[in-house]
Amino acid sequence: MKIIEFYKRSEKTVLSLEIFPPQANYPVDSLFNTIEELRDLEPDFISVTYGAGGSTRDRTVEIASSIKNDFGIETLAHLTCMAHSKQEVDSILGILWEQGIRNIMALRGDPPADVESLDLIQREYHYARELIEEARKKADFGIAAAAYPEGHPECQKLSNDILHLKEKVDAGVDVLISQLFFDNRKIYDFMDRSLQAGINCPIVPGIMPVLNAKQIKRMIFLSGASVPSDLLRLLDKYDDRPEEMEKAGIEYASRQVEDLLANRIPGIHMYTMNKSRQIKEIVKNAGL
Repeated sequence: MKIIEFYKRSEKTVLSLEIFPPQANYPVDSLFNTIEELRDLEPDFISVTYGAGGSTRDRTVEIASSIKNDFGIETLAHLTCMAHSKQEVDSILGILWEQGIRNIMALRGDPPADVESLDLIQREYHYARELIEEARKKADFGIAAAAYPEGHPECQKLSNDILHLKEKVDAGVDVLISQLFFDNRKIYDFMDRSLQAGINCPIVPGIMPVLNAKQIKRMIFLSGASVPSDLLRLLDKYDDRPEEMEKAGIEYASRQVEDLLANRIPGIHMYTMNKSRQIKEIVKNAGL
């Protein structure tokens, strides 16, 4: 089933969750235990990330296949193209289709962690749009792509970023899932500006709970997301008090989701960081 079908329903807000594969030297069974616990939330679909340069490619396919075929939950497999050839991408798309996976998250991606520089001129893919076009030719995939409420870190103007986003949608994107943000006004403004630019597909807010101050500071640095004053105070107050930071972070994310639900957004995408208890608490608090 294509994930766009969930957003065409009007009776409920779509709940989706994102997990990431463990490193190669870590047992995958621990993640399956987490998925079993998250299944209690009855998510509409679960997305599985893809390591930089395809470093977790095999595990992404394995986990996405298990979610779909063993857990009976629709899945969205991430796929990046930056470090792959067109032949490799064609092969991966074929394997995903054979495993019954009908949805992909098409991303440009980052270079492999062990490569200091990657000459994009020598690569066959430069933009996510090119991957979207290839996937559309390969099979009848449902395709999602990333949206950046405050603009892509590599794009200096949000207006230009939205134009690039429109190109991805025109290439065949069904659903847009936003990167993390901590001020809901950012996503509302982004949705309005995207609509004005002619982007009519669902834009789904992605919520990243602040459960660990040091970890989230790194993510904020990498993503360029702005930090509202009330969240900044929490980060400073509980920087060296992890248990209290987690509790405050759960409360903050719960309020974010409550506000989004009140404004009738099409769905909520939770970046779980492979946590179950905390995510279940947020979903329960928000009444989702």
